[in-house]
Amino acid sequence: MSTSKVVTPTPRKNFLVRFFMQNTSGEGTGRDLPLWKQLLLQLLTLIIAAEVMFPIMYIITLSLSSKSQRPTSLELFPQEFSLVAFQQVLDRPTANPVTFIELLKNSFVLSVGVGLASLLVAVTAAYAFSRFKFKLRQVLMIMVFIPLLMPTIGLSAALFLMMNSVRLYECTGGAIALEPFFSCAAGGAVVFNLRDSLLGVGIAMISGALPFAVWNLKGYLDTIPEELEEAAAIDGASPNQVFWKIVLPLAAPQLAVTFFLGFMGHWQEFAMPWLFLTQPKDYTLAMTLYNMTGQYANAIPWNRFAAMAIIVALPVAVIYIALQKQIVSGLTLGGVKG
Repeated sequence: MSTSKVVTPTPRKNFLVRFFMQNTSGEGTGRDLPLWKQLLLQLLTLIIAAEVMFPIMYIITLSLSSKSQRPTSLELFPQEFSLVAFQQVLDRPTANPVTFIELLKNSFVLSVGVGLASLLVAVTAAYAFSRFKFKLRQVLMIMVFIPLLMPTIGLSAALFLMMNSVRLYECTGGAIALEPFFSCAAGGAVVFNLRDSLLGVGIAMISGALPFAVWNLKGYLDTIPEELEEAAAIDGASPNQVFWKIVLPLAAPQLAVTFFLGFMGHWQEFAMPWLFLTQPKDYTLAMTLYNMTGQYANAIPWNRFAAMAIIVALPVAVIYIALQKQIVSGLTLGGVKG
């Protein structure tokens, strides 16, 4: 006597369900990605792209216009192609007696100088935290991290007072006095104020750039095997030779990433220079961009303002897009071990 097993047929899904549930990942392993999820992700990315591109296209349209008046309608695509705004910005950015080349030089010197100085200090501090075991090591690391929890502008008052107290006087008798260490007995004139100079702004910006640089480099230095340094020491290399000839060459990619990330922030820094500097000859490109705005919206030369905004943002944007892969990989490698 034989028994037959009754097999219940699986109901076939309709065409629409099968169409939207098909796997579009193209991979045999891993998580499947149904078509409906793929379409949803594509729609989400298109919305994000439109939101990001909207202000960029609007600024480009304004910069290519020959009219300086406030636009009366929303135009995302240029109706004309005029470079008069860029020519006016390059010839005379603002009413202040300063040329575009001087503004460019100030921004370049400030951003590169701050980046290199903070990188030099940060790599030595990060190496000490990574390799040496000393008392209060964890406490000091936390203290380095604390400034990252508050904006740099929050420290501006203390930095302003500190830098403003360092002044160079030319005394009445011709002598030179450096305040706060020395002072003129019979009075004198201020010939240099550390606060009102690119040097003072640079020192203040370094204080804000160091915490991130130390933490970023420390995580990367932890990934370098200590056996390489021990082998070099066995071969007779001194600690300085190990640091300069072994550690720094291996950390060169992360050094470049840390410098570039700092350079981006310093290049577009506005708040600190605006609070410290008062002389137009020391202005930066970011300060000049703000200086182009007036009290009323109708008084702003919109085409020149947009052209200056593109000039300020374009160098950093181009370099970032070209080195995006290296920047992302450098940041992820720095977080492997900590």
